Amino acid sequence: MSASKVMEIKKCILEGFPSIKHLKQVQAALFRFGLHQHSYLLNLFLKASFPFRQTNYTCLIFHQSNQPNIFLWNSMIRGLVSYDSFHLATQFYASMRLQGFVPNNFTFPFVLKACARLLDLQLGLRIHSLVVKLGFDRDVFVKTSLLCLYAKCGFLDYALNVFDDIPEKNVISWTAMITGYIDVGRYREAVDMFSKLIDMGLRPDSFSIVRVLSACAHSGDLNSGEWIERCITQFGLNRNVFVATSLVDMYAKCGNMVKARCVFDGMPEKDIVTWSTMIQGYASNGLPKEALDLFFQMQKQKLAPDCYSMVGVLSACAGLGALELGDWASKLMDIDEFLSNPVLGTALIDMFAKCGSMAQAWEIFKRMKEKDLVVWNAAISGLAMNGHVKPAFGLFSQMEKSGILPNANTFMGLLCGCTHAGLVHDGHQYFHSMNRVFSLTPTIEHYGCMVDLLARAGLLDEAHQLIKNMPMEANTIVWGALLGGCRVHKDTQLAEYVLKKLIELEPWNSGNYVLLSNIYSASHKWDDAAKIRSIMNERGIQKVGGYSWIEVNGVVHEFLVGDKSHSSSEMIYKKLGELAKELKEAGYVPTTDYVLFDIEEEEKEHFLGCHSEKLAIAFGLISTTPLDVIRVVKNLRVCGDCHEAIKHISSISGREIIVRDNNRFHHFISGSCSCGDYW
Repeated sequence: MSASKVMEIKKCILEGFPSIKHLKQVQAALFRFGLHQHSYLLNLFLKASFPFRQTNYTCLIFHQSNQPNIFLWNSMIRGLVSYDSFHLATQFYASMRLQGFVPNNFTFPFVLKACARLLDLQLGLRIHSLVVKLGFDRDVFVKTSLLCLYAKCGFLDYALNVFDDIPEKNVISWTAMITGYIDVGRYREAVDMFSKLIDMGLRPDSFSIVRVLSACAHSGDLNSGEWIERCITQFGLNRNVFVATSLVDMYAKCGNMVKARCVFDGMPEKDIVTWSTMIQGYASNGLPKEALDLFFQMQKQKLAPDCYSMVGVLSACAGLGALELGDWASKLMDIDEFLSNPVLGTALIDMFAKCGSMAQAWEIFKRMKEKDLVVWNAAISGLAMNGHVKPAFGLFSQMEKSGILPNANTFMGLLCGCTHAGLVHDGHQYFHSMNRVFSLTPTIEHYGCMVDLLARAGLLDEAHQLIKNMPMEANTIVWGALLGGCRVHKDTQLAEYVLKKLIELEPWNSGNYVLLSNIYSASHKWDDAAKIRSIMNERGIQKVGGYSWIEVNGVVHEFLVGDKSHSSSEMIYKKLGELAKELKEAGYVPTTDYVLFDIEEEEKEHFLGCHSEKLAIAFGLISTTPLDVIRVVKNLRVCGDCHEAIKHISSISGREIIVRDNNRFHHFISGSCSCGDYW
């Protein structure tokens, strides 16, 4: 066959194939011209077939060779590994060895990568022995592949020995070691390894930067993250979308959304992953309004939401209680995507549940095609937080029958349900079953739930004893739970003790100082009360303002105590005045006693009528139809006076009002609340 025909077919193969059909046409030409055994052309053809991901067809091409050489074997193993056919790659390696072929420095890196991805340490060890026997143990690429194998299999000491033995380490070797440390949660060592890479005078690539930024994100190491950003600028990698997105993610996970936004705004190009990272960052850092604003900006860029941006926006809607917005956002994706993807499905269930629409949450749960543990937990927690405690217990039993084992989050949902309903016996049973039945060790959050349950039920001594017997030091969550019981049962003596503990643990929290000052005042300890107020002033501690949000026609409106900045303020206060008269006629009297135990901005009767939730409800009453449910979210606990007033408002107006505070849901209908005045 003429050399020109060989060159013609070679050129055709190197240009690539638009479809599998064209590939098969060239294969037919190889047979027609008797070139199907031409090793060089066959090798090129084999490499060109892998991108179509038709492994059986590629294997057929290989097996048509009567005498495959080492180059053909290497191409086959490399192609299979490159397209994730790791089992098949190791099988081809075994066949190659059986046929007497000796692997070389082009074989080992790829077959070792297959071992690493399969976590097949035994085969990896045998290959390592062969590497040494054949004298390839000084090859940097082979050594790096061995390093990756041991690191991936969790044998960091072996990996470090291999790493130390590499005479001239390249960036890939360093990155492999960094990745190994990250995979086993040794983030500090990963950052230290990156620092050494820089000290060696090596230039990091985008992958090494992304990996070390993930270590900072996992460990919350903001200082190292800021240093790495300076390295990124120094090496001119700040325009790399992959790197910049990882930097945004790091800042978001370290809680610095100002810096995350600065990096985001400075990016000349942003892909959907970048937008999603920023949206999720806002949502997870308690900035739901900013998350939604950015999502709307993304919409203007004509970018369709992906799974992660949708999870972020649904989380933001859940945080604001924005049911209409959440419902609208979910319709931007096909419902089947939610039902077939547990991550998306969980976000949608959680959003509906946290917006107080448990019926919609339950409907999504029932229709989910794949229910993993996280989906079950979302439904159980949703039922519990909405006051449907017995159905939550029933769903837990169904989950057990389905063969799915609960985790710590499952019991958090169950125990919170017990707390809201005052089910002390059930709470004890679930708490003790964690260890006795499911071999789960209760965390401090579970102890916090139990303390909350006991304290609210009036068992303050038992709750206090549980804190003393805990296997860990009590934190603010646990002491705060005991304080909640002191509030309900007016135990000022124990409350004083608890508040001193809380001030020790979080000296920046204004609410603790305010409560302690109020307790001293109620006990006529005027000097002590004045001293607490003086300490607050000296430390520049400001009281936390009460904010409430209400969604009307897809727009979220924010109110704070005594707020007059809203465009409808005049009508809102007019409505409040009308309500005050109707409430008085209905027998309601403002209760300033609640001020003692409620952390709010105002402490006088005049301001009780201007609490943020009352402003939001008044706005809801003048802005919605009589059949609409009024849904309000508040950042603090609803005070006792507001709770009593809203019960009367629901009766006077004939409206259903749902208020979600930082503790639970309150469904007000016809003058009563779903909490049964137990919260």
